[in-house]
Amino acid sequence: MSRRRVCVVGGGLAGMAAALACADAGAAVTLVERRRRLGGATWSFRHNGLWFDNGQHVFLRCCTAYRAFLERLGVADRVRLQSRLDVPVVAPGGRTARLRRSHLLPAPAHLGRSLLTYRHLRIRDRLRLGPAAFALRRVDVTAATTDQRTFGDWLTRHGQSAAAQVALWDLICRPTVNLPATEASLALAAMVFQTGLLTDAAAADIGWASVPLGELHGDAGLRALERAGVEVLTGAPVTAVDRPPGGAGFTVTVAGAQRAADAVVVAVPHTAVAGLVTAPADRAELADLALVGERLGVSPIVNVHVVYDRPVTDLEFAAGVGTDVQFVFDRTAGAGLERGQYLAVSLSAADPYMGRSSDEVKASVIASLADLFPGARAARVVDALVSREPAATFRGVPGSRAARPPSATAVPGLVLAGAWTATGWPATMEGAVRSGNAAACHALLAAGHTRQPARPADEEVAV
Repeated sequence: MSRRRVCVVGGGLAGMAAALACADAGAAVTLVERRRRLGGATWSFRHNGLWFDNGQHVFLRCCTAYRAFLERLGVADRVRLQSRLDVPVVAPGGRTARLRRSHLLPAPAHLGRSLLTYRHLRIRDRLRLGPAAFALRRVDVTAATTDQRTFGDWLTRHGQSAAAQVALWDLICRPTVNLPATEASLALAAMVFQTGLLTDAAAADIGWASVPLGELHGDAGLRALERAGVEVLTGAPVTAVDRPPGGAGFTVTVAGAQRAADAVVVAVPHTAVAGLVTAPADRAELADLALVGERLGVSPIVNVHVVYDRPVTDLEFAAGVGTDVQFVFDRTAGAGLERGQYLAVSLSAADPYMGRSSDEVKASVIASLADLFPGARAARVVDALVSREPAATFRGVPGSRAARPPSATAVPGLVLAGAWTATGWPATMEGAVRSGNAAACHALLAAGHTRQPARPADEEVAV
C-alpha cells in the first residue's frame, strides 16, 4: 500500500508541528508556505547589523507541547527557563516589587508572600487578593456562561479594585489573552490563571528564547522537517484547496500547479481561511468556516526596540506599572550586540498605539524607559524602531469560544490548525503547537493511516 499523502498549508508553529507529527507516523508530507521563511508569527529580521525579533514571545513551564516541540527541533538548549517564577515589577522612579514564588509552598499559597508585600497596591487591595485567587480556582472554564462574561466584571464582583486589576491582574491577562481584564473572556483568563498559577506551583516559571526566533523556530524547523522527509515548499502560495465532487482526496493549487493529497491541514491565520478553502462541492459545509475571521476578530501587538550606547538595567526582563512599558526584555546577547544594551518592549492589546506614528510611539516608550530605569537618562539612544503585528491574535472577548472551530471540519480529511482553533488555550505558542498535534491525528485518521503520532499525556484531541 502506498503511503498516505498529507499536505500542510502554512509553515508556522502549528503547521510545522502537524507536518512533523504526520511524518513521524509514516505519512508522505508536503508543507507549503507562502513566505520564504518558516516560523509564522514568530520571526526575526536584520537591522543595522543586529538581529531583532518581530515580538517578544515567552512560554511557561506548563507549556508542555511547546517544550516538546523545541526538543523535537533540537533547540531546547537555546531557551532560558527560570528555576522559579520571579517577575520584577517596576514603576516610574524605579520603585520595584517582585512577584516570586516560594520553593516550598504549594499553589496557590506559593505566591502568598509576594502578594502580601506587593508594594504597587494598597494593603487593603493586597488582603483581598487571596480570596479572589481561591475563588478563581473554582471557576468552571468549560461552562457556557463563563465565556459570556468579562474577566474584569468577575474581578469587580470579587472585591478587586480598578487599581488592582491594572497593577496586578492585567500583568498576566494582557500578555496571555492579548486583552485587558475589562475586555477579556472570563473563560480564557480563568484558564490561564488556573493552569499557570493556581494549580501547580512551578507551572508559571517563565521561559524565553536566548537566540533570535528565526533561528529557534524557522531555521531549526526547516532542518527538522527535512530530516523527517517532509517536502518543504517556501515562497509558494496556495490559492485553493478543492475536493472533486463525489470523489476522495483533495487537489491543492500551489503557485498555479495542482497537487493531490489524501488529507489537508490548513494551518493559516484565521483571517486567511475564507479565501483559501473554496471547494465548490463543500460550500454548504464550509459556510461557518468562511465567517471565522470576522467572528473572531483581531487584537494587535506592538513592539519597540531600543538600543542604548551603554547598559541601563541589570534586569533580564521586567513588567511595568503606571507606564507605557508593559514588559521589557534585555535582548542584547541574542541580537549580537557587543557594546551597549538592547531592550525590547512588548505592548499587548495595542489598539491605542496602532493609530500613532512610529516616532510618537518611540518617543513615548523611550521616555517611559527613562522613568523606569534611571540609568537610561544618561544613556544615548543609538537606534530605535517599531514593529507592529496588526492581527497578532484573535480577539479573546466573551463569546469567542463559540467562534473557535475544532480541528476536524465537516469535510472529511480537511483539518484546521492554528492557535485560533478550539484548543482551550489563548493564542499562544503552546496553543499553536497543540493545535498542530491535534490536526495531525485527525488528518492521519481521515486519510486512513493506521499509525498515530505520540502525544503528551495532558493533550486531548478536540472533536
